Amino acid sequence: MSEEKTRSLNFLEEIIADDLKTGKHKEIHTRFPPEPNGYLHIGHAKAIWINFSLAKKYNGKTNLRFDDTNPEKEETEYVESIKKDIAWLGFKWHDKPYFASDYFDKLYEFATQLIEQGDAYIDESTVEQIAEQKGVPTKPGTNSPYRDRPIAESLDLFKKMKEGAFEDGSMVLRAKVDMTAPNMHLRDPIIYRIKRSRHHRTGDDWCIYPMYDFAHGQSDSIENITHSMCSLEFIHHRPLYNWFIEKLGIFPSRQIEFARMNVAYMITSKRRLLKLVEQGLVTGWDDPRMPTISGMRRRGYPPEAIINFCEKTGIAKRDNLVEIELLESCVRDHLNSTATRAMVVTDPLKVVITNFDKDKEIISGINNPEDESAGRHDVILRKEIYIEKGDFMIDPPKKYFRMAPDKDVRLKNGFILHCDGYTTDDKGEVTEVQCSYYPNSKSGEDVSGIKAKGTLHWVSIQDAVPVTLRNYDKLFTDPAPMSHEGKEFMEFFNHDSLEENKTALAEPYISTAKLGDSFQFMRKGYYTLDPTSTDENIVFNRTVGLKSSWGKKR
Repeated sequence: MSEEKTRSLNFLEEIIADDLKTGKHKEIHTRFPPEPNGYLHIGHAKAIWINFSLAKKYNGKTNLRFDDTNPEKEETEYVESIKKDIAWLGFKWHDKPYFASDYFDKLYEFATQLIEQGDAYIDESTVEQIAEQKGVPTKPGTNSPYRDRPIAESLDLFKKMKEGAFEDGSMVLRAKVDMTAPNMHLRDPIIYRIKRSRHHRTGDDWCIYPMYDFAHGQSDSIENITHSMCSLEFIHHRPLYNWFIEKLGIFPSRQIEFARMNVAYMITSKRRLLKLVEQGLVTGWDDPRMPTISGMRRRGYPPEAIINFCEKTGIAKRDNLVEIELLESCVRDHLNSTATRAMVVTDPLKVVITNFDKDKEIISGINNPEDESAGRHDVILRKEIYIEKGDFMIDPPKKYFRMAPDKDVRLKNGFILHCDGYTTDDKGEVTEVQCSYYPNSKSGEDVSGIKAKGTLHWVSIQDAVPVTLRNYDKLFTDPAPMSHEGKEFMEFFNHDSLEENKTALAEPYISTAKLGDSFQFMRKGYYTLDPTSTDENIVFNRTVGLKSSWGKKR
């Protein structure tokens, strides 16, 4: 590897490259270990990209392993949604999906081994007593009265715990580490607890379950994970991670921490996201305003744009807040080259082309000017059309290039119109505009010699298809809603984050839209068909605007 390429490596790549160079590992094996207690979010997208892309770069492999050690909060629904999200992002896991519950028997053996070695004991202290024993980081903790319990007694009690002889909360298994350690995670952590709760995979086979800190590292070792990469909040867990590996004498997986993905105006706490769902502030985990991968998919974010965003933000050692405009820019850049162009009028004003003396004329509309291979589609022009009400002014200012009396303007993909007059109601509101067209001014065939500076989108009245447009704004009014001391993040919920337009009218081509198709509605933004859409109620979600307007609004 050249010196230039070496300098360009991020710190994770440097570690992996060095481990391969020195022969510490012959193959890189990473894992992505989500808890199946909610839907994945933008932060998980970053972790997925890191684990899968690094393994791929160094010809390794990545396991998908579900950390399902807390049956009260875990559901098969979450397992399936996680698998769908990873596949949608374009990644393939090695072999089959794994589960921490696959290793419950082995983890029980590991716990038994620790007891036999004098490194764990059964504690009958209450939750409050254990918390009091641990104390605070600035002062040593106090030993549990059960810390020196005879090994044989702890082994017998642990076996009876497994057999269901004791009530929930009556006792726990604790590792015997160091009650004087400044790191609170080392102060004799709980590694098994009694929990009579049906597990989504093992049913009622178990009534004791391992804690995350115990199950995670051992699962890594069982699977021979070489590099266990996780976000920075687990940095203080690493000494315990290593302690278990050393005491058990198992495969030495290495935990390495990176900065998690924090995006402005988004939150990445499944517990808080669940609160939004439970309070009905959003329609579900896949609400297009949510920072979940399923929400972004429903909103129309392309997976390529999310991966590009992860690449642009890079891999860091310190947490920072990434501007949401960068994410939107990645989405916009991708859609600009892939989305089909179509015309939708949101606030219709009737225009009559007085000299249009035929039933209709078929006009060719280009699907994507950035991609010739995308082809074209037919657009129907008739005598009566709709334009946007805001595209006509009776007395316009200078440099106004839309429709106005005695002015020329071009219809997108169509002809140049000359505005001859207009009609108003008794309130002075314009209800109709009368125009004439230049028959020799058709787009692509224009020989009229007339220069029209403005171009308007439009739809034929007779052929227009009613659609509902859902325009989304940011879910929160503050870029960091969880950073305010003494304030609940819900105080910054944006109650104006959804605006529905049920009067929009689209060109008939829009009826061919399929789930997953992306459109640029001219001068409106990028939209995608919503899964709830029906033939009777066609619904489009705005993925992103043509350009950011948040700064102006603020």
